[in-house]
Amino acid sequence: MIRVESVLGSRADAALHDAIHHLEHHGEVEFVGVAPADLDRRRLLARTDGGEEVAIALPRDQKLYDGAVLVLDDHRAVIVRAGAQRWLRAKPASASDALELGYHAGNLHWRVRFDGADLLVALEGPADTYAARIDPMVSAGRVMLSEESE
Repeated sequence: MIRVESVLGSRADAALHDAIHHLEHHGEVEFVGVAPADLDRRRLLARTDGGEEVAIALPRDQKLYDGAVLVLDDHRAVIVRAGAQRWLRAKPASASDALELGYHAGNLHWRVRFDGADLLVALEGPADTYAARIDPMVSAGRVMLSEESE
């Protein structure tokens, strides 16, 4: 098991690039797949694509991100690969519908962001599960839903 207590930097950092590039040519770079919903976690147990278990325990001032270098030595590198975040775009028909939609999103503790008048909900499961929670609004045509990814 690999224990990680800090992020060494970004794969894109010039200071790390040459070492990682060299290891790539020798097949010594492993990736840890992390779901977008787990990027904000400080403690995580994951597995590299080579099958090795990785125990991540980061300090409060650090977080995971796509391309975060967790291990870098003469023999290997371990880098975070984040999956694409899927979003459910909710387009309310009116201001009162937007207010009610916001109420439901907050009450259900959905991770959201805003794009103009639209509410984007970060999907951590099937989109149908989220749509079912606001079905009366969707069925009445008060909210239009569409799925997209980053």
